[in-house]
Amino acid sequence: MHIPGAVLKQRALTILWPAFLMAGVLEMLIFVVVDPGDLHWFGGEALNWSNQAVYTVTFLIFWAVIATAGALTALLDASPEEINADRGRSWPR
Repeated sequence: MHIPGAVLKQRALTILWPAFLMAGVLEMLIFVVVDPGDLHWFGGEALNWSNQAVYTVTFLIFWAVIATAGALTALLDASPEEINADRGRSWPR
């Protein structure tokens, strides 16, 4: 599926910008109740990261997960004509 550059940029921003905003909201909601200094690894050892590092890493994780969900939604929302446009009228044979 070939997408022209301008359309690809618009689709990417349509997915990434709302994901960015929602990642910020989710981070605020999480860290209202969780203190980054109290976090521990699964083995029980303290995380030993600065608060800013915890905020940054969790924000990027939230952003990636939400953007992935948005990208999958956009992919599933594509019409068959959009997906098969490059194959021409002779497909399938």
